[in-house]
Amino acid sequence: MRLEITCQDRLGIAQDVLDILVNYEIDLRGIEIDIAGKIFLNFPNIEFADFQHLMPEIRRITGIEDVKTTPFMPIEREQNQLKALLQTLPDPIFSLDTKGRILLVNEAVLASVEETPDVILGQEISEFVRGFNFQKWLDGKTIAPQTQKVSYLEQDFLADILPVMVPESGDESILAGALLMLKSEFRLGQQLTVFHQVSNDSFASVQANSNGMKKVVREASRMAELDGPILILGETGTGKEMIARACHDASRRASGQFLALNCASLPDSVAETELFGYAPGEFGQAEGKAGILEQAKGGTLFLDEVGDMSAQLQAKLLRVLQNGTFRRVGDSNEVNVDVRIVCTTQKDLSKLIEEGQFREDLYYRLNVLMLIVPPLRERKSDIIPLSERFVKQHSMKLGRRAPKLSKSCVDYLQGYPWPGNVRQLENALYRALSLLEGNEMGKEHIQLPSSAESISFVPEEFEGSLEDEVKRYEKSLLRRLYPFYPSTRQLAKKLGLSHTAIANKLREYGINKKTVKI
Repeated sequence: MRLEITCQDRLGIAQDVLDILVNYEIDLRGIEIDIAGKIFLNFPNIEFADFQHLMPEIRRITGIEDVKTTPFMPIEREQNQLKALLQTLPDPIFSLDTKGRILLVNEAVLASVEETPDVILGQEISEFVRGFNFQKWLDGKTIAPQTQKVSYLEQDFLADILPVMVPESGDESILAGALLMLKSEFRLGQQLTVFHQVSNDSFASVQANSNGMKKVVREASRMAELDGPILILGETGTGKEMIARACHDASRRASGQFLALNCASLPDSVAETELFGYAPGEFGQAEGKAGILEQAKGGTLFLDEVGDMSAQLQAKLLRVLQNGTFRRVGDSNEVNVDVRIVCTTQKDLSKLIEEGQFREDLYYRLNVLMLIVPPLRERKSDIIPLSERFVKQHSMKLGRRAPKLSKSCVDYLQGYPWPGNVRQLENALYRALSLLEGNEMGKEHIQLPSSAESISFVPEEFEGSLEDEVKRYEKSLLRRLYPFYPSTRQLAKKLGLSHTAIANKLREYGINKKTVKI
């Protein structure tokens, strides 16, 4: 029988309880007092008549608030929980005393050595695990956790050797033993394989608290299942490549490669050879080279800033989209390729078409499935979750505790317009974290250009009247909002104008479902 006694903190109250047990000639098996001051008693079952008198008598003791039966003593509950935890772990685990003798093992140990507990318990750990001097480590002045390569059952294992310390008065602790956890090469390989596997939710890395980003993720997850080209529009730093990678990981091509080419960062001749490769003998090379288009066969080719692609490359890319074939530079033979094209740009491709800088036929080939990633200033509910994620990630890399964001910091981050979007946010937080000394990040730790300088809608020198410039901005704004509010009533409500006024403006600027992809 076990009793749980709730009582006040009074000197001698435990002795008063014990005196009653002595009067009833009860053989006490155990007594515990937890940190809350509760007294727990363990004694053999007694006759019901004695129990009826015992409980009221204990309750009459000054300072006793409640007495009730309990199924476990605290130490029994902890031992059972620990034992259940150890038994369910698949790797061999040993609990040792300060002399290196085995106190407890889990089922994985019993299964591997094919022995019963009574044969194993009490033996020295060196009888089973070799390659580490446990006694020397236990006898050392400073006992720190160890990770060592050891031999167990004539096989190599990785061992985590952890001291078990019991708190003593003050800040001191007493060594009570050690815990030894073994992991085989096979188990390590399994865990590494799982660690590097793509998450079942390929879009889990995309922060989507705002309605705008939820819409993007929802549409992207559907598009990933298809095999047509995807065109991702958005300002620099909004995370277009992350969306592209997530689409690849969620597609049937996930086992293939995801290869990228930045069309704006390379000269035309270099970009062509990088994309399409070259034939043997070209550029003085005896052997030819496959371009990333050929290397991505069965996977995804990501073309960043496709709006900067030259006319020559545009023509060759169009042929790939039409026929699935291309030619290496300097080669007359055609190569067949099965690859999905995902493109991004921050430029207005329809405007480039009007200026003759981008092929209209290529635009319609690429613009089969389109996503528009909103800028960070239009998704304010994503800013703080993103900030907390970046702070945690970079704190781990820097080997420090993640600091808390103060209210002033939160307000500042949410109020800043972020012209560089998510990339600028991450860089600003990384810099602040690298120089931070305390455990709280405030507004004063974030160094950013002033809001007034960081965003400009009108160039310093522009041609035309104020009315012309206002109309240009108005047209640009309506084109960006129209995909998210594709009816005149929705858009009118968003901008606080009448339905008629918005309808007239859309008609004036030629904005409709035919000219703007929704």
